[in-house]
Parts: sequence; C-alpha cells; structure tokens
Amino acid sequence: MTEEPDLVAAYGYPRAAWLRLNMVSSADGGAWLKGVSGGLSGAGDKRIFGLLRGLADVILAGAATVRVEGYGPVEPRESWRALRVGRSAAPPIAVVTRRLDLDLGGPLFADTEPSARTIVFTTEAAPKDRRREAARSAEVVVAGDERVDLVRATRELRARGLGRILCEGGPRLNAQLSAAGLVDELCLTVSPLLIGGDAARISNGIAAQHALGLAHVLEEDGFLFCRYVREGA
Repeated sequence: MTEEPDLVAAYGYPRAAWLRLNMVSSADGGAWLKGVSGGLSGAGDKRIFGLLRGLADVILAGAATVRVEGYGPVEPRESWRALRVGRSAAPPIAVVTRRLDLDLGGPLFADTEPSARTIVFTTEAAPKDRRREAARSAEVVVAGDERVDLVRATRELRARGLGRILCEGGPRLNAQLSAAGLVDELCLTVSPLLIGGDAARISNGIAAQHALGLAHVLEEDGFLFCRYVREGA
C-alpha cells in the first residue's frame, strides 16, 4: 500500500444491507497458524481489520471462533468517530451457537455497554438453563430447532437496524453463509507464509459455488489485501 490509498473509500459498504466476510489466510490457503488467525496477520492487516470493524453495524462470529480467539466486546476507537455518527461507538458482537457452549461470565457477556449488547443466535435444542443465563446479559434469539437458521439470523439483525454485517468466521460459519447465498463480499488478506499442516481453508464445510468479481488488490510488506464482490450482489 505504497500510495496510502483512501481505505474508507476502498472498503465503504455499497448499501445498507450487506454481508461481508473478512479473513486472513496463508499463501497456501491455511486459515490459522498454531490454532489462531493472529499468527498470519501483519500491521496492514490489523489496520484493515480495525477499519472494517469501525464501518460495520454488527460483527458476526461462530462460537468456536469466539472461544479460540478470546472475543470480548469491541473497544471504541477515536478514528471511528466520524464513521459511526448516529450509531453506537462500537459495533456489537453477534454469536452463532447451537448449544450455547460459551463462557457466559466472560467479558463478551459481562463487560458490554448497553448500546452494544452481545446478541446470541441459538436453537431450541440449547439447554434452557443456558439460555436463561445468557439472557441476563445478552440478547438471546432462538433461530432454529437443531441448527441456527442463518437466513433468519441475518433478517433479525437487519430488523434491528444492523444491516452492514461483518463476519469474522470461522471457516464453518463462512461455508454455511455461502451455502445459504448470504455472502455479498469477501475481504481476504493473503499472508506471505507457507505453513502446511492441517489448518482449514477459510470456507470449510458445505460446498457452494459463487462467482466473484475482484474489486481491488492492495499490497504491503508482501501481504495482499483482496476485496471480492459476489456477482449479482
């Protein structure tokens, strides 16, 4: 990124209802290093990661990602002030979890501001006592019997005025969103690393094929920052 591009213009949402995936992978396609994605990241990726959070209405993540990456509430940034006029200072986190196997006493539940309360999408099959406990500090939405209906979940977010959805994975949730035809855009950082091993790809699960158009490629220190938009989105 030698010419200091206008990243806000480059990554601005094209419309109010839009679902964006943001992922990092190694050059050989691995979605994590030593179990977490942070080992693949760099300074430029972290800047874009922060900007995408600031632009989003809500951040969507699967339960496994929340557990492994140690999610807490999003901390507001001064650089987001102009981006978030008329919205909460930071976007809330929305978690997809079939069984509510989360730390319900952890920061993601205990330390959120009322304006950015955590949202939990779960199922009828989730233990009722866990649902009651989660509801003490989060907004719990039952969106399916055995599996979370992601079409319904995105509809529920948009009904709350949270239409610009940033999904941070993980790979299984990405695959489910893609199979449901819900992904409008992929922001992919390609890290200049070969890692081998058994790390999943950024989309891992149900097969689905969608043609993508390349909106831009930026580069810094060997990292590639690619933005793809689904054809017809």
